Amino acid sequence: MSIYAISDLHLSFGATDKPMNIFGENWNNYEENIRKHWLELVTDEDHVILSGDFSWATYLEDTKNDFEFLNSLPGKKYILKGNHDYWWTTVKKMNEYLKENGFENIYFIYNNAYDLGDYMLSGTRYWGHEDEDEVDNEKIFNREILRAKIGLDAASEMEPHKPIIFTTHYPPDDRIINGLDEYNIKIWIYGHLHTKHEENMVNIPNITTYLTSCDYLNFKVLKIAE
Repeated sequence: MSIYAISDLHLSFGATDKPMNIFGENWNNYEENIRKHWLELVTDEDHVILSGDFSWATYLEDTKNDFEFLNSLPGKKYILKGNHDYWWTTVKKMNEYLKENGFENIYFIYNNAYDLGDYMLSGTRYWGHEDEDEVDNEKIFNREILRAKIGLDAASEMEPHKPIIFTTHYPPDDRIINGLDEYNIKIWIYGHLHTKHEENMVNIPNITTYLTSCDYLNFKVLKIAE
């Protein structure tokens, strides 16, 4: 069993049609590149973490074709909310939608934790300064720290001694890193930054970090643990 990661798929098979090749020729046929590499690497016993921006859809009912694409791929998939996942609603509604459509082995990361064998998994979206009014930054930061701690506490209660894989959509900064230093986080996965933003990649002392935006990874899932 292995653990893989990828993020920022920005799928638009459904009602929302937003071709990603407007951002560069490397995005041409990227969905098939993802599928090809995924099938070469991932088995049904593996875990795949998707750290946000899964679909361009605005409403949950418009995500069906995007989830069909994901459901057709092997492995257990864990989805975190990104800043463009406007379709995201309550976990209860999303789980009901998956069940109604027969989508299996897809889970949502939100105020919870999962046991992935040698690691626990938890995460929160976090936030980007560029997306919020300055007056709201403190409120939003405190909310995200609270959500992070709910999930991390759940992980620690389930398996107190297991190392934790933590994921955010936005890259972490000192505020959230220092706010969570009491937890046994060993791997930190994040997305949001695309190839042109490589200079903003994050390093955290004593924690292995991975930027998993799909274009940065050349549309190939990245093995982070086994």
